[in-house]
Amino acid sequence: MTDEQSPIHIGYLSEVRGDGMNARITEEHTNELPIIKVGNQEILAGSIGSYVVIRQGEICILALVFKVWGKDHFDTTDRRKTDRFVSLIPVGEIQGEGLFVRGVRHYPTPGAKVYAVGMEEINVIFSKFRQYEFFIGQLASHKDYHLSLDPRALFGRHFAILGQSGSGKSWTVTSLIQNTIRAMPRTHLIMLDLHGEYCWKDDSGAIQSAFPKEQVNYIDAMEMEMPYWMMTYAELVDLFIDRDDKGASMQMSFMREVLQQLKRKEAKRLGMATVSIDTPIYFSLAEMYMQFKAANEERKDFGKTQGALFGQFDEFLIRMQSRFNDVRYDFLLKPKIRNNSESMADILREFVGLGSKKANITVVDLSSVPTDVRPAVSAQVGRLAYEFNYWNPHRREFPITLICEEAHAYIPREKGGNFEGTKKMMERIAKEGRKYGVSIGVVSQRPTELSETMLSQCSSFICLRTTNPDDQAYIRGLVPEAEGDLTDILTSLGRGEALVLGEAAPLPTRVQIYRPNPEPKSNDVDYYTGWREGKGDLDVGNIVELWRTQTRR
Repeated sequence: MTDEQSPIHIGYLSEVRGDGMNARITEEHTNELPIIKVGNQEILAGSIGSYVVIRQGEICILALVFKVWGKDHFDTTDRRKTDRFVSLIPVGEIQGEGLFVRGVRHYPTPGAKVYAVGMEEINVIFSKFRQYEFFIGQLASHKDYHLSLDPRALFGRHFAILGQSGSGKSWTVTSLIQNTIRAMPRTHLIMLDLHGEYCWKDDSGAIQSAFPKEQVNYIDAMEMEMPYWMMTYAELVDLFIDRDDKGASMQMSFMREVLQQLKRKEAKRLGMATVSIDTPIYFSLAEMYMQFKAANEERKDFGKTQGALFGQFDEFLIRMQSRFNDVRYDFLLKPKIRNNSESMADILREFVGLGSKKANITVVDLSSVPTDVRPAVSAQVGRLAYEFNYWNPHRREFPITLICEEAHAYIPREKGGNFEGTKKMMERIAKEGRKYGVSIGVVSQRPTELSETMLSQCSSFICLRTTNPDDQAYIRGLVPEAEGDLTDILTSLGRGEALVLGEAAPLPTRVQIYRPNPEPKSNDVDYYTGWREGKGDLDVGNIVELWRTQTRR
């Protein structure tokens, strides 16, 4: 506490546990409007979300109020009185000279005094983080105080933004990125945008964005070629082979052999001494198809004897042909510009914001990509970022963060699914990426459907409103035990209001995220206005055309 003012005593500890404490509020602060003045600020004594300090001898603990209740009793004159109690979550100790340290090593005993905490005390605690000037919002309990996070911890050790639909996830993501670029002008972000919320085309075809035009690089995955030859063997297997097919193992083995052969031929042309099955160099997809077809139809002895692989690849050929004939997959399987090994440098420069237009954030619009191939494309984008910095000698001066919107759609919790290979790739980034300057920020409305490995690697959590009991319980299990009870407030959070937990925040904090400017294109549809003043007729023919050509507007 500061020396300039006398601390305001508001209660006594009545119970001490390893994961929390209870305190009884003093009688003078149990009236209908228990307003106290701390410094120049008026606050309610012991209100939810406020901070208090517990003092006993040399012990000084900072705690957060997360529950308030009353207990009635009658005095000697049979008048009913109410005792007020609060539940406290200890978040750290205040040591000599106001130094705040997370965690509690010395616990007080019942009877210790509880004091209100004002802005000056909070400022001392948060001062170390304020030097980063990475502000994301205002404290819910102190609107005049702006919260700054530690960007080293947030981006360097992965983070998650969790909250149900309509809680303000897109708003939070946009605001976070806008303030990241403002605080760190050489930010390098890659975003997987599944719904076209952060960059989109208006009616005239011009690109609109939730970020300044000079800072964003927009990539439409359907227009930009993401050539198949840059995919790994595991990703190609996911794309062309049904793992449930009884001949899947035979198909995978033969594909490995064909890929090795085709890549050795290209490596020889490039003057490369060695090559692996995952080396990103060009090979002809048509040639691979023909080798499968030849093996599948092979006959010997003038057609009297069937070859060893005769009829083994019927399913593979049908699946590959259907992918090749589907126009939705042209961006992946029929590259017209990036159809040689030399074009790889250009696509990498585009992804990391070093292309013809240098940018802080690259938004990869996946809204038009077929749903069943999104996981493979998402994993390819992630792998390109990972491999780029893995081989980058200056990775420490050029860290990259991959923002994964709706991450549960392509990094699922279930095992053995159709995209197991792509899931493993993203989990590999989560486990190893930060060593090479590649981190992940996952955004999801269903944490219970998201990979456990992915979430277990996150050290910071921005939790928005969550009412699903299973998701609440899951989030509770993700955070430190002493902070688990804080998740009880998730149902009461307003739109754009979040509970920030983990290493990036000085202590568990309820914060109102700044309103982004400009905002993403994610506002809920206004049914009232639409059904009162909306269109009376539509060009259904145009809708059919857009559907057939897979063009979203």
